[in-house]
Amino acid sequence: MPMLLPSLTIARYTLLEALRSRLPWLFLLAACGAAALAGFLQQLALTESGAVQAALLAATLRLAGVFLLATFIITSMAREAADRGLELLLALPMPRAAYLLGKLLGYGTLAAIPAALSGLLMAPFAAPAQCALWALSLLGELWIIAAFSLLCAASLQQALPALAATGGFYVLARMLGSLQLLAHGPQAGDSLAQRATAGAIDVLALLLPRLDAFTRTEWLLYATGDWQALLNVAAQTGIYVALLASCALCDFYRRNI
Repeated sequence: MPMLLPSLTIARYTLLEALRSRLPWLFLLAACGAAALAGFLQQLALTESGAVQAALLAATLRLAGVFLLATFIITSMAREAADRGLELLLALPMPRAAYLLGKLLGYGTLAAIPAALSGLLMAPFAAPAQCALWALSLLGELWIIAAFSLLCAASLQQALPALAATGGFYVLARMLGSLQLLAHGPQAGDSLAQRATAGAIDVLALLLPRLDAFTRTEWLLYATGDWQALLNVAAQTGIYVALLASCALCDFYRRNI
């Protein structure tokens, strides 16, 4: 295929850039820091210290993976744009979709590092099947964040606004379930403003991925995860990565470079 070879080449150089910037070592350092922090806080727990340690470690690993991956993608794209590397690449005789596909392949492969590392670190706390389920779910979550970070970096073309938009997207997508419970709870009230707020939250829940259904800590603590949950995660990942990639591609084709 004429688009596959340039895409693989761009993916390869994306991974090389990550290696040169020591990103895998940052993932490893963050994992060690998370394990040390969880071990320290576990000593403060009065009961169920093992469950507390596992929950803190899982949450810290997830946040560290998302933050480091999004930061690398956005700063890498911003640096490439500032150095006119993007203009040079898009001036070559290849489809712009090949550039975008190559970037997504590179970032998607890179996301497997924190997902696998996190799954290995959680192995002492849960059954192997639950750890695998949790790690695969984390991989899907990282793929969605990678696609959204790429879209923000390409559209906003500034690192700080892109980081802020990605952070807001992630926090909102993780909190949607809790926000809906609050909006429709028995204490929510029935005023016009509260109904409008509940309606707005419901609309957001239709538009955004339900990241609160990803990487559930209770899968590790109580072995409640099953492959049906993984199918739900895989379906959401495929849909939102495709949508976000399409939006980024539209932005690339409308720009005059």
